[in-house]
Amino acid sequence: MPAVESLTPRHHRKNLIFNSIHESFWGFGIAFHSIYAVVPLFLSELEAPTMVIGSVVGVFTACTAIPQIVTAFYGRRARNIKVAVMAVNGLLIPPMFVAGFIFAFIAPSGPSAWIIYYICYIFFALGVGVVLPIWADFLETVHIADRRGSFFGISFAFTSVAGFAGGLIVKHLLGTTPFPNNFGVGFLIYSACILGATLMFIPYNTRRRTEKETSRSFSDFLRELRTILISDKNFRRYIVSRILLTANYPAISLYAVYSRQKLGFDVSEAGIFTAITVAMSGIASLAAGKIGDRFGHKQAMVLVFTSYLAALITALSAKTMLQTYLIFIFLGLGQGGFLTSAMSLVFEFAGERGDKKVYFALIDSLTAPFVLLFIILVGLLIPAYGTPIILLGLGAFILLGTISLTFFTKEPKVLKTHFPSPETLM
Repeated sequence: MPAVESLTPRHHRKNLIFNSIHESFWGFGIAFHSIYAVVPLFLSELEAPTMVIGSVVGVFTACTAIPQIVTAFYGRRARNIKVAVMAVNGLLIPPMFVAGFIFAFIAPSGPSAWIIYYICYIFFALGVGVVLPIWADFLETVHIADRRGSFFGISFAFTSVAGFAGGLIVKHLLGTTPFPNNFGVGFLIYSACILGATLMFIPYNTRRRTEKETSRSFSDFLRELRTILISDKNFRRYIVSRILLTANYPAISLYAVYSRQKLGFDVSEAGIFTAITVAMSGIASLAAGKIGDRFGHKQAMVLVFTSYLAALITALSAKTMLQTYLIFIFLGLGQGGFLTSAMSLVFEFAGERGDKKVYFALIDSLTAPFVLLFIILVGLLIPAYGTPIILLGLGAFILLGTISLTFFTKEPKVLKTHFPSPETLM
């Protein structure tokens, strides 16, 4: 459909419906490839090294950050944002399909089988990094600004409802189908869901972008990034908080495997972990949208940080399956709130005139090196000190991040950021 000059409430409601269906495809598919439960347990069954298992979430985060600056630059030149977002989403299908086909039908085994999957995993994560800035730009054109929190909250709630259903199917699939075919079939289902989600972009009504086109080189673009970081003190403080939170990524990768080492449960429990997480994520997504719209999205993000910290504390103390489920309740609350709050904060830091792609890319690109640092440190220190001590250390950084966000970062929507004219940066 052609772009319109401005979105009406009718356009907004229509886009919300299709965005909810789009997110449902994603939620259902992600259940078969959750990076906090399914993937770590899959690698554990393949006898991958502990450092590799602990790196799952962190490597995903780092790989998604790598292409974002370049993607944000070239994304500005996209004439049709809907075609652009569909094209980049299509990049995610081949690596997931290949991984699914190999493990569903060829079923490799042996000490190096995990490498085959991990190569596909890295390509998939890099593809997500290409998608994110374009997707953020696309989302700006399909919702009304003062309804942003509820738009994201309702959409991501559908992600969670579909993910809950997917998690129950994951438990059945992993418990009834031989390994590794069971995981391979799940990856194939995920690739089909990505295709469905991509096709759902077609019916959206998009708002015509009004930014003045400027012909700038990549060096001019980098100069703009530096200008944003220098001029926006509050944004720098937010990034510091997010850097401290990167300790959460290796911690998340360890929860399922560490709990299994303590309690010896069946690998099919990954489906229950996923179902619990996405159910709580749906509740948190709706709540974060409402809290953010009323009290500020920074306040909602503080609750996210607190939930992540509670998940880590519970992982250290869990001695029963009920307590293990509680880990993923807190994790789901954190992840659901994070999706809504982080996206909303990007739009608020950028303001009406700022480039959302740039802010999105800056956050992920500046936090990525610290994700890798934590992955390396965790991999080196776990053999010497054990998982509990390492989780305690990671928890200390998450606590510092919570304090930094709570007391040193202001609500961006109450501050007016000055954006220099693009022509002045040339």
